[in-house]
Amino acid sequence: MTKLMDLKIDFAFKQVFGKEGNEPILLAFLNAALQLPKEKRLSSVEILNPEINREHIEDKASVLDIHAKTEQGEHVNIEIQLANKFDMEKRTLYYWSRIYSAQMQKGMPYTELAKTITINILNFRFLRETERFHTTFHLYEDQEQFPLTDVMEIHFMEIPKLMDKWEQRAVNPHDNELERWLLLLEADDHEEIRKELEAIAMRDPVMKRAFDEWEDLSRDEKKWVEYESRRKAILDEMAAVREAEIRQQRAREEGLAEGEAKGKANIVLNMLAKGLNVIEIAELTGLTVAEVEKLKQQLH
Repeated sequence: MTKLMDLKIDFAFKQVFGKEGNEPILLAFLNAALQLPKEKRLSSVEILNPEINREHIEDKASVLDIHAKTEQGEHVNIEIQLANKFDMEKRTLYYWSRIYSAQMQKGMPYTELAKTITINILNFRFLRETERFHTTFHLYEDQEQFPLTDVMEIHFMEIPKLMDKWEQRAVNPHDNELERWLLLLEADDHEEIRKELEAIAMRDPVMKRAFDEWEDLSRDEKKWVEYESRRKAILDEMAAVREAEIRQQRAREEGLAEGEAKGKANIVLNMLAKGLNVIEIAELTGLTVAEVEKLKQQLH
């Protein structure tokens, strides 16, 4: 059996979902993600950035996103994030605003700016307020919840929450299209999921095509070199994020320890000022007699 690339690596995801010629796969994913009524489901999509430049593969700061346009003229941006950089809210608004404002041309009225949708696929838990793996945001009035406009739509899809539901047997990819497509991102090394989706692919021609494209990609030695280069860049970035988290945690712990020590020292000094002896203070505070004696010297 062909060793499959991890589709959560954006290079592989884009090769399957965002390559010119694979529009039916992207279309099926978008219809599943946007959950439109049957009469409003998308029938065509144009991929606006199918190319991947070599320098982007090795640049860990670059984003291999998918930018597409629907037949209604709506712009859709899809991005995969493996590491939590704790900037997701502002990051997605920034990317949304860039795509929305890039539509503007000289002399063009604002009314012609098309709806812009961003879809963020996250390999980390993001929203603490809910255990739902798929959340959607729009612009609404605070009190009565009526929409200001429909031009902004932002989706978050949290893979760890979906996998929790999979483990609890609380998902049904046979009936739920979005669960089906998101579980595909975990199928490279999860045999049970892969077998379930392969069974679905026997009656879903687009899912079958996605599997075929994925397997063809994974058999391409040149693409494997590019994939590994991108994977290394992403892992390096994740390691840098993790190292920053460790440093921040260490600084917080040191700050707490320092604050605790100062607080205890002040308590000891107050006890000494009230006439308690060194042995009593040591017993009450958990400090050694020597430590209390050292603090006592500050009173002289």
